[in-house]
Amino acid sequence: MSQLAMTTIARQSWLKGNPFDLDDDESYRLWRDHKLAAYPLSADELYIDIAELSCPSDSEYALIASACAKANMAIYRSGAVGQDAVRVRPALRTLGASLGLRHVEDHRSAEADGIVAIEVATDGGRAGYIPYTNRPISWHTDGYYNYHGASDCVQAMLLHCVRDAAEGGINGLLDHEIAYIRLRDRDPALVAALMHPEAMMIPAGEDGHGCPRPDNTGPVFFIESRHGALVMRYTARKRYVFWRDDLLTREAVSALEEIMADDPLVIRARLRPGEGLICNNVLHSRSGFVDAAPEGEGRLLYRVRYHDRLRV
Repeated sequence: MSQLAMTTIARQSWLKGNPFDLDDDESYRLWRDHKLAAYPLSADELYIDIAELSCPSDSEYALIASACAKANMAIYRSGAVGQDAVRVRPALRTLGASLGLRHVEDHRSAEADGIVAIEVATDGGRAGYIPYTNRPISWHTDGYYNYHGASDCVQAMLLHCVRDAAEGGINGLLDHEIAYIRLRDRDPALVAALMHPEAMMIPAGEDGHGCPRPDNTGPVFFIESRHGALVMRYTARKRYVFWRDDLLTREAVSALEEIMADDPLVIRARLRPGEGLICNNVLHSRSGFVDAAPEGEGRLLYRVRYHDRLRV
């Protein structure tokens, strides 16, 4: 049995009920207290050194599993391969698979290996989309516009830095389970509003193949059916998003904005070359950045999205 599988069993053994059932307050309180007591208070607690990016050792696996069990994310530091734009690509796919991530999202900007290059693009199909500029990106979870049910959505992500910017490009990070806790502690009705199947709608646009797609409607919080895990689908953007028009939903959206603006458990991290974020699609943002290098030699990150989740 793998170290990650053993960690999964150890994590679940003390919890008998369902903490995400709004009628099961006892299980929620037990889970909540355990979660908050263990949650990291700085990015330093999330960093793990990996000697061989494509093949972490058992002890490195254990550290990744521990960080992800606490915060649904880990930040790794790798060696020379992690800074090589060519050699790192197969290593990332192998790393993801070794962590149980095998079903890669078919994204229109991905190459044949499923990896998307996140860099400033001034022409081609990526031009004009905010991730491919140096502008800030507001809080979101990945794939919020491409939800097709609890079993067909982005559940995990790998984000690897090959080259960083001269200035900026800092990620804000917040486990979506913490956002859930803050809302439920304030008023469980706010969580219920965001679990409504029509809570958030992204209007029609293009799908992952550049073809027209219809309106995409779904909940913000929902339960992944295979493992009973909490998943979040969210964007803080103001354009091209429509919220269910009722008082509780409006209050919940406003409360989420407050949480992400000043919650003490928001973590800030700037990925350096060879470093990467592995996570169960936590809430994240990006500050704007400045590239001093010539075009084509500036900030470069590789991203892989998965329909699986980390087993921790």
